[in-house]
Amino acid sequence: MSLGQAIAPHLPYLRRYGRAISGSQTSGDALVAQLLETLVANPGAVDTGADLRIQLYRMVHDNFGLASAQAPADAETAADIAIADARLRRIPSLARQALLLTAVEGFGEAETGRIIGRDADAVRKLIAEALDEIDRQTRARILIIEDEPIIAMDIEMIVRDLGHEVVAVATTHREAVAEAQAHQPGLVLADIQLADNSSGIEAVQEILSDLKVPVIFITAFPERLLTGDRPEPAFLLTKPYQPATLRAAVSQVLFFDQSTVPA
Repeated sequence: MSLGQAIAPHLPYLRRYGRAISGSQTSGDALVAQLLETLVANPGAVDTGADLRIQLYRMVHDNFGLASAQAPADAETAADIAIADARLRRIPSLARQALLLTAVEGFGEAETGRIIGRDADAVRKLIAEALDEIDRQTRARILIIEDEPIIAMDIEMIVRDLGHEVVAVATTHREAVAEAQAHQPGLVLADIQLADNSSGIEAVQEILSDLKVPVIFITAFPERLLTGDRPEPAFLLTKPYQPATLRAAVSQVLFFDQSTVPA
């Protein structure tokens, strides 16, 4: 297997991670582009006999900030960066990356330590630090789009425990759009297959045509969204999810959103 073939399956998730840590698709894709340029120029930069996934995430980690500074900043990206900069003064970037790598990308604490250059004990402390600070900084009104009652109830309990307000739970495309228009939520958590066989993706697209709001998709079919087309969601959780994963995703999305209110 060639190096390109070995890397290809990891690219959608590396791009997701890049978007998550940088706060914008432009900056996140620049991180991955820098990784690919490095490997084209120097294939020996990774050891194909070792854990390739850890090495690739380590390269994105090492490139964080460099590619972001070089990427063209459109109005949306500049707004994201301004929001992030204000919050980043109160939470170290390394703690946020440790949280994302463990809770969203699925690395263990020891693996995360290898990526960011810390031991497992330090990673645990960084995660706790990130969760505490992000929770203090962000509060939101949340719309849940989910047709499975048990899953919807679980999601609602998790976000309420984080201190957020759930304004509605919608089960169909039409209901989701109506609830969004009525409540103007600050965050949408959406499945992609709804009760009446309507599409959560289409519901979100209609919502976003009238309302600028961050979205987290929670689905058993991530391949329908991680296609390489634009735009892709910064956060896409795969069912079955872990509560810590959802908590990390909600906190991270709101970290870059101007509608959240300091606690």
